[in-house]
Amino acid sequence: MSSSQYQTYGPTGAAGDTTVAESVGVAGFPGATGTSCGDFEPSDGLGHPDTYRPAYEAARVVEAQAPTEPRLPRQGQPDGTPPAPGGRAEARRAARRKRTAERPDPLRRLLPQALVVAFLAGGTSAFVANDKAIELSVDGKPRTLHTFADDVGELLADEGVDVGTHDVVAPAPGTALTSGDEVAVRHGRPVHLTLDGQRHKVWTTAHTVDGALRQLGVRAEGAYLSTSRSQRIGRQGLALDVRTERTVTIMADGRARTIRTNAASVREAVEEAGITLHGQDTTSVAPGSFPRDGQTVTVMRVTGGREVRDEPIPFEVRRTQDPLLFRGTEVVERAGQPGARRVTYALRTVNGVAEKPRPLDSEVVREPRTQLVKVGTKPHPTSFDGVDDLNWSGLAACESGGRPQAVDPSGTYGGLYQFDTRTWHSLGGSGRPQDASVAEQTFRAKKLYVRRGASPWPHCGGRLRG
Repeated sequence: MSSSQYQTYGPTGAAGDTTVAESVGVAGFPGATGTSCGDFEPSDGLGHPDTYRPAYEAARVVEAQAPTEPRLPRQGQPDGTPPAPGGRAEARRAARRKRTAERPDPLRRLLPQALVVAFLAGGTSAFVANDKAIELSVDGKPRTLHTFADDVGELLADEGVDVGTHDVVAPAPGTALTSGDEVAVRHGRPVHLTLDGQRHKVWTTAHTVDGALRQLGVRAEGAYLSTSRSQRIGRQGLALDVRTERTVTIMADGRARTIRTNAASVREAVEEAGITLHGQDTTSVAPGSFPRDGQTVTVMRVTGGREVRDEPIPFEVRRTQDPLLFRGTEVVERAGQPGARRVTYALRTVNGVAEKPRPLDSEVVREPRTQLVKVGTKPHPTSFDGVDDLNWSGLAACESGGRPQAVDPSGTYGGLYQFDTRTWHSLGGSGRPQDASVAEQTFRAKKLYVRRGASPWPHCGGRLRG
């Protein structure tokens, strides 16, 4: 039965002139559809006194307060005339019949009123049964209230308590309510947590930093906190930096130091170990990086300076073809000249060990000069007049034993005819004579004979004509 139904039951009934008895259909009133009122079933007129005792007591009070008819004179008529024949007994009986006809039975008159009282008593019982006393706690602030809500979700909606995905409600929103229940709501609060250098966004229902740390399972003993543990966390949340205690080993100057620290950087941990960095000194990991638990950091003592060096710049060789020179012949038209470059190097020594110099700056002092070379393209003659018939095989057998790759013990002469390198190149040869083919070696030997005769072979030259 809703509260709106309770409001329609008043002394004069619903809106308009309809009475309560008419609205609920009590017997004996216009519009009544039965002799019952709701769950009220009359028994012996007013129902069972134990069930509807309020109605029964009300009927007795009404009856006691009802006005009584005035008694008639014992003798004679109302105007004082003598009684008619037949006796005074007949007159009393006639008067009683008249009173009975004119006055309704008190019980009949009180029955509708008793039914209304009984109905109201039953409605009051239903009203009391649906009203629940609930203790509602929102973020630790309890209050006791009365509600007609059927479950936790309806209660929170009636009380205007918004619940989000990060909030905690106990019992769950769909749980049915009974009088005396306790409902707790704890709103979630965002925490922008930086834990040991790692950033996280987490949610907590705790009201203080200390409670949030316990709820998140963060070990706070010996840790650095950016705010007090007792700091309260509002609905808007807060930013919190936590650095837990870690074990770090510092290697410096041939000695190891192990410390417990909650430093924010490797540099801070090194300083806590009592080690000072001078000048270019640094660490094996970036000094600004976050130190990890169990990490070993090596301090590097650095000394250094600068050195300026002049270095040569190689010259280029430019070759051009010359049809007047025999193929394979090269003539240097202009000698090349190397340039010079002035380079500044950074010198660095780490823990007594010199590192490779690192170039910092470079300046060209002198430009190199290109070497110009003419390369012959003229075909070689296949024979020389007057020399083709000489005994070249006999000369080769004498000089090298007929071996094209022969080299004398000093390494100066090579090939069939034991050319030195300078003579070989002057004849248009390239590389080493012992690497050339037999035909080319013989050709170069004939060319040399045309220029100088047999003099290049003082011991074996006589074989050419023998």
